[in-house]
Amino acid sequence: MVESDDNKGLLNELMTAYGKDVWNYAYSITRKWDLADDITQEVFIKVYRNMHAFRRDASVKTWLLTITRNTAIDFQRSSFFRRVTLSDVVEEYGERHSVEHDVVENSVVNDMWRMVLELPKKYREVIILFAHNQLSLKEIAQVLDVTEGTVKSRMFHARQKLSKMREAKR
Repeated sequence: MVESDDNKGLLNELMTAYGKDVWNYAYSITRKWDLADDITQEVFIKVYRNMHAFRRDASVKTWLLTITRNTAIDFQRSSFFRRVTLSDVVEEYGERHSVEHDVVENSVVNDMWRMVLELPKKYREVIILFAHNQLSLKEIAQVLDVTEGTVKSRMFHARQKLSKMREAKR
């Protein structure tokens, strides 16, 4: 495969413009820093290999977030992910996190985002795609491969759950 400087330049632009969005979405799905790093890297490898396949039916951001979601789902299905997740559970009970980890964790995620991350996946996804990635309902439907009505319903239920969680913390 011949690598072109144009493709490398375009990939660099995409990584600069959307790298944080891809990583944040991967993290919101997996809730694991290292796994979000791996997924982000895999997403941009896939993008580089498949730039010619982008059909412009959706925005670049929607395309990238769709690839991110599918890659995260693939990672979660793999036996490697199940083994790592099980070892993470065991480690949680056996080790204390470093002070640095705790500081980073506390500084990155505020209370509202912590509540969003506690939502069931189908509700968490719509909130993050809408509030954080600022996608339209149509774009969210494309990323999730569901109807706009389903997106609206999930958004409604997600907001209700967040409201109840806020009330419970008061």
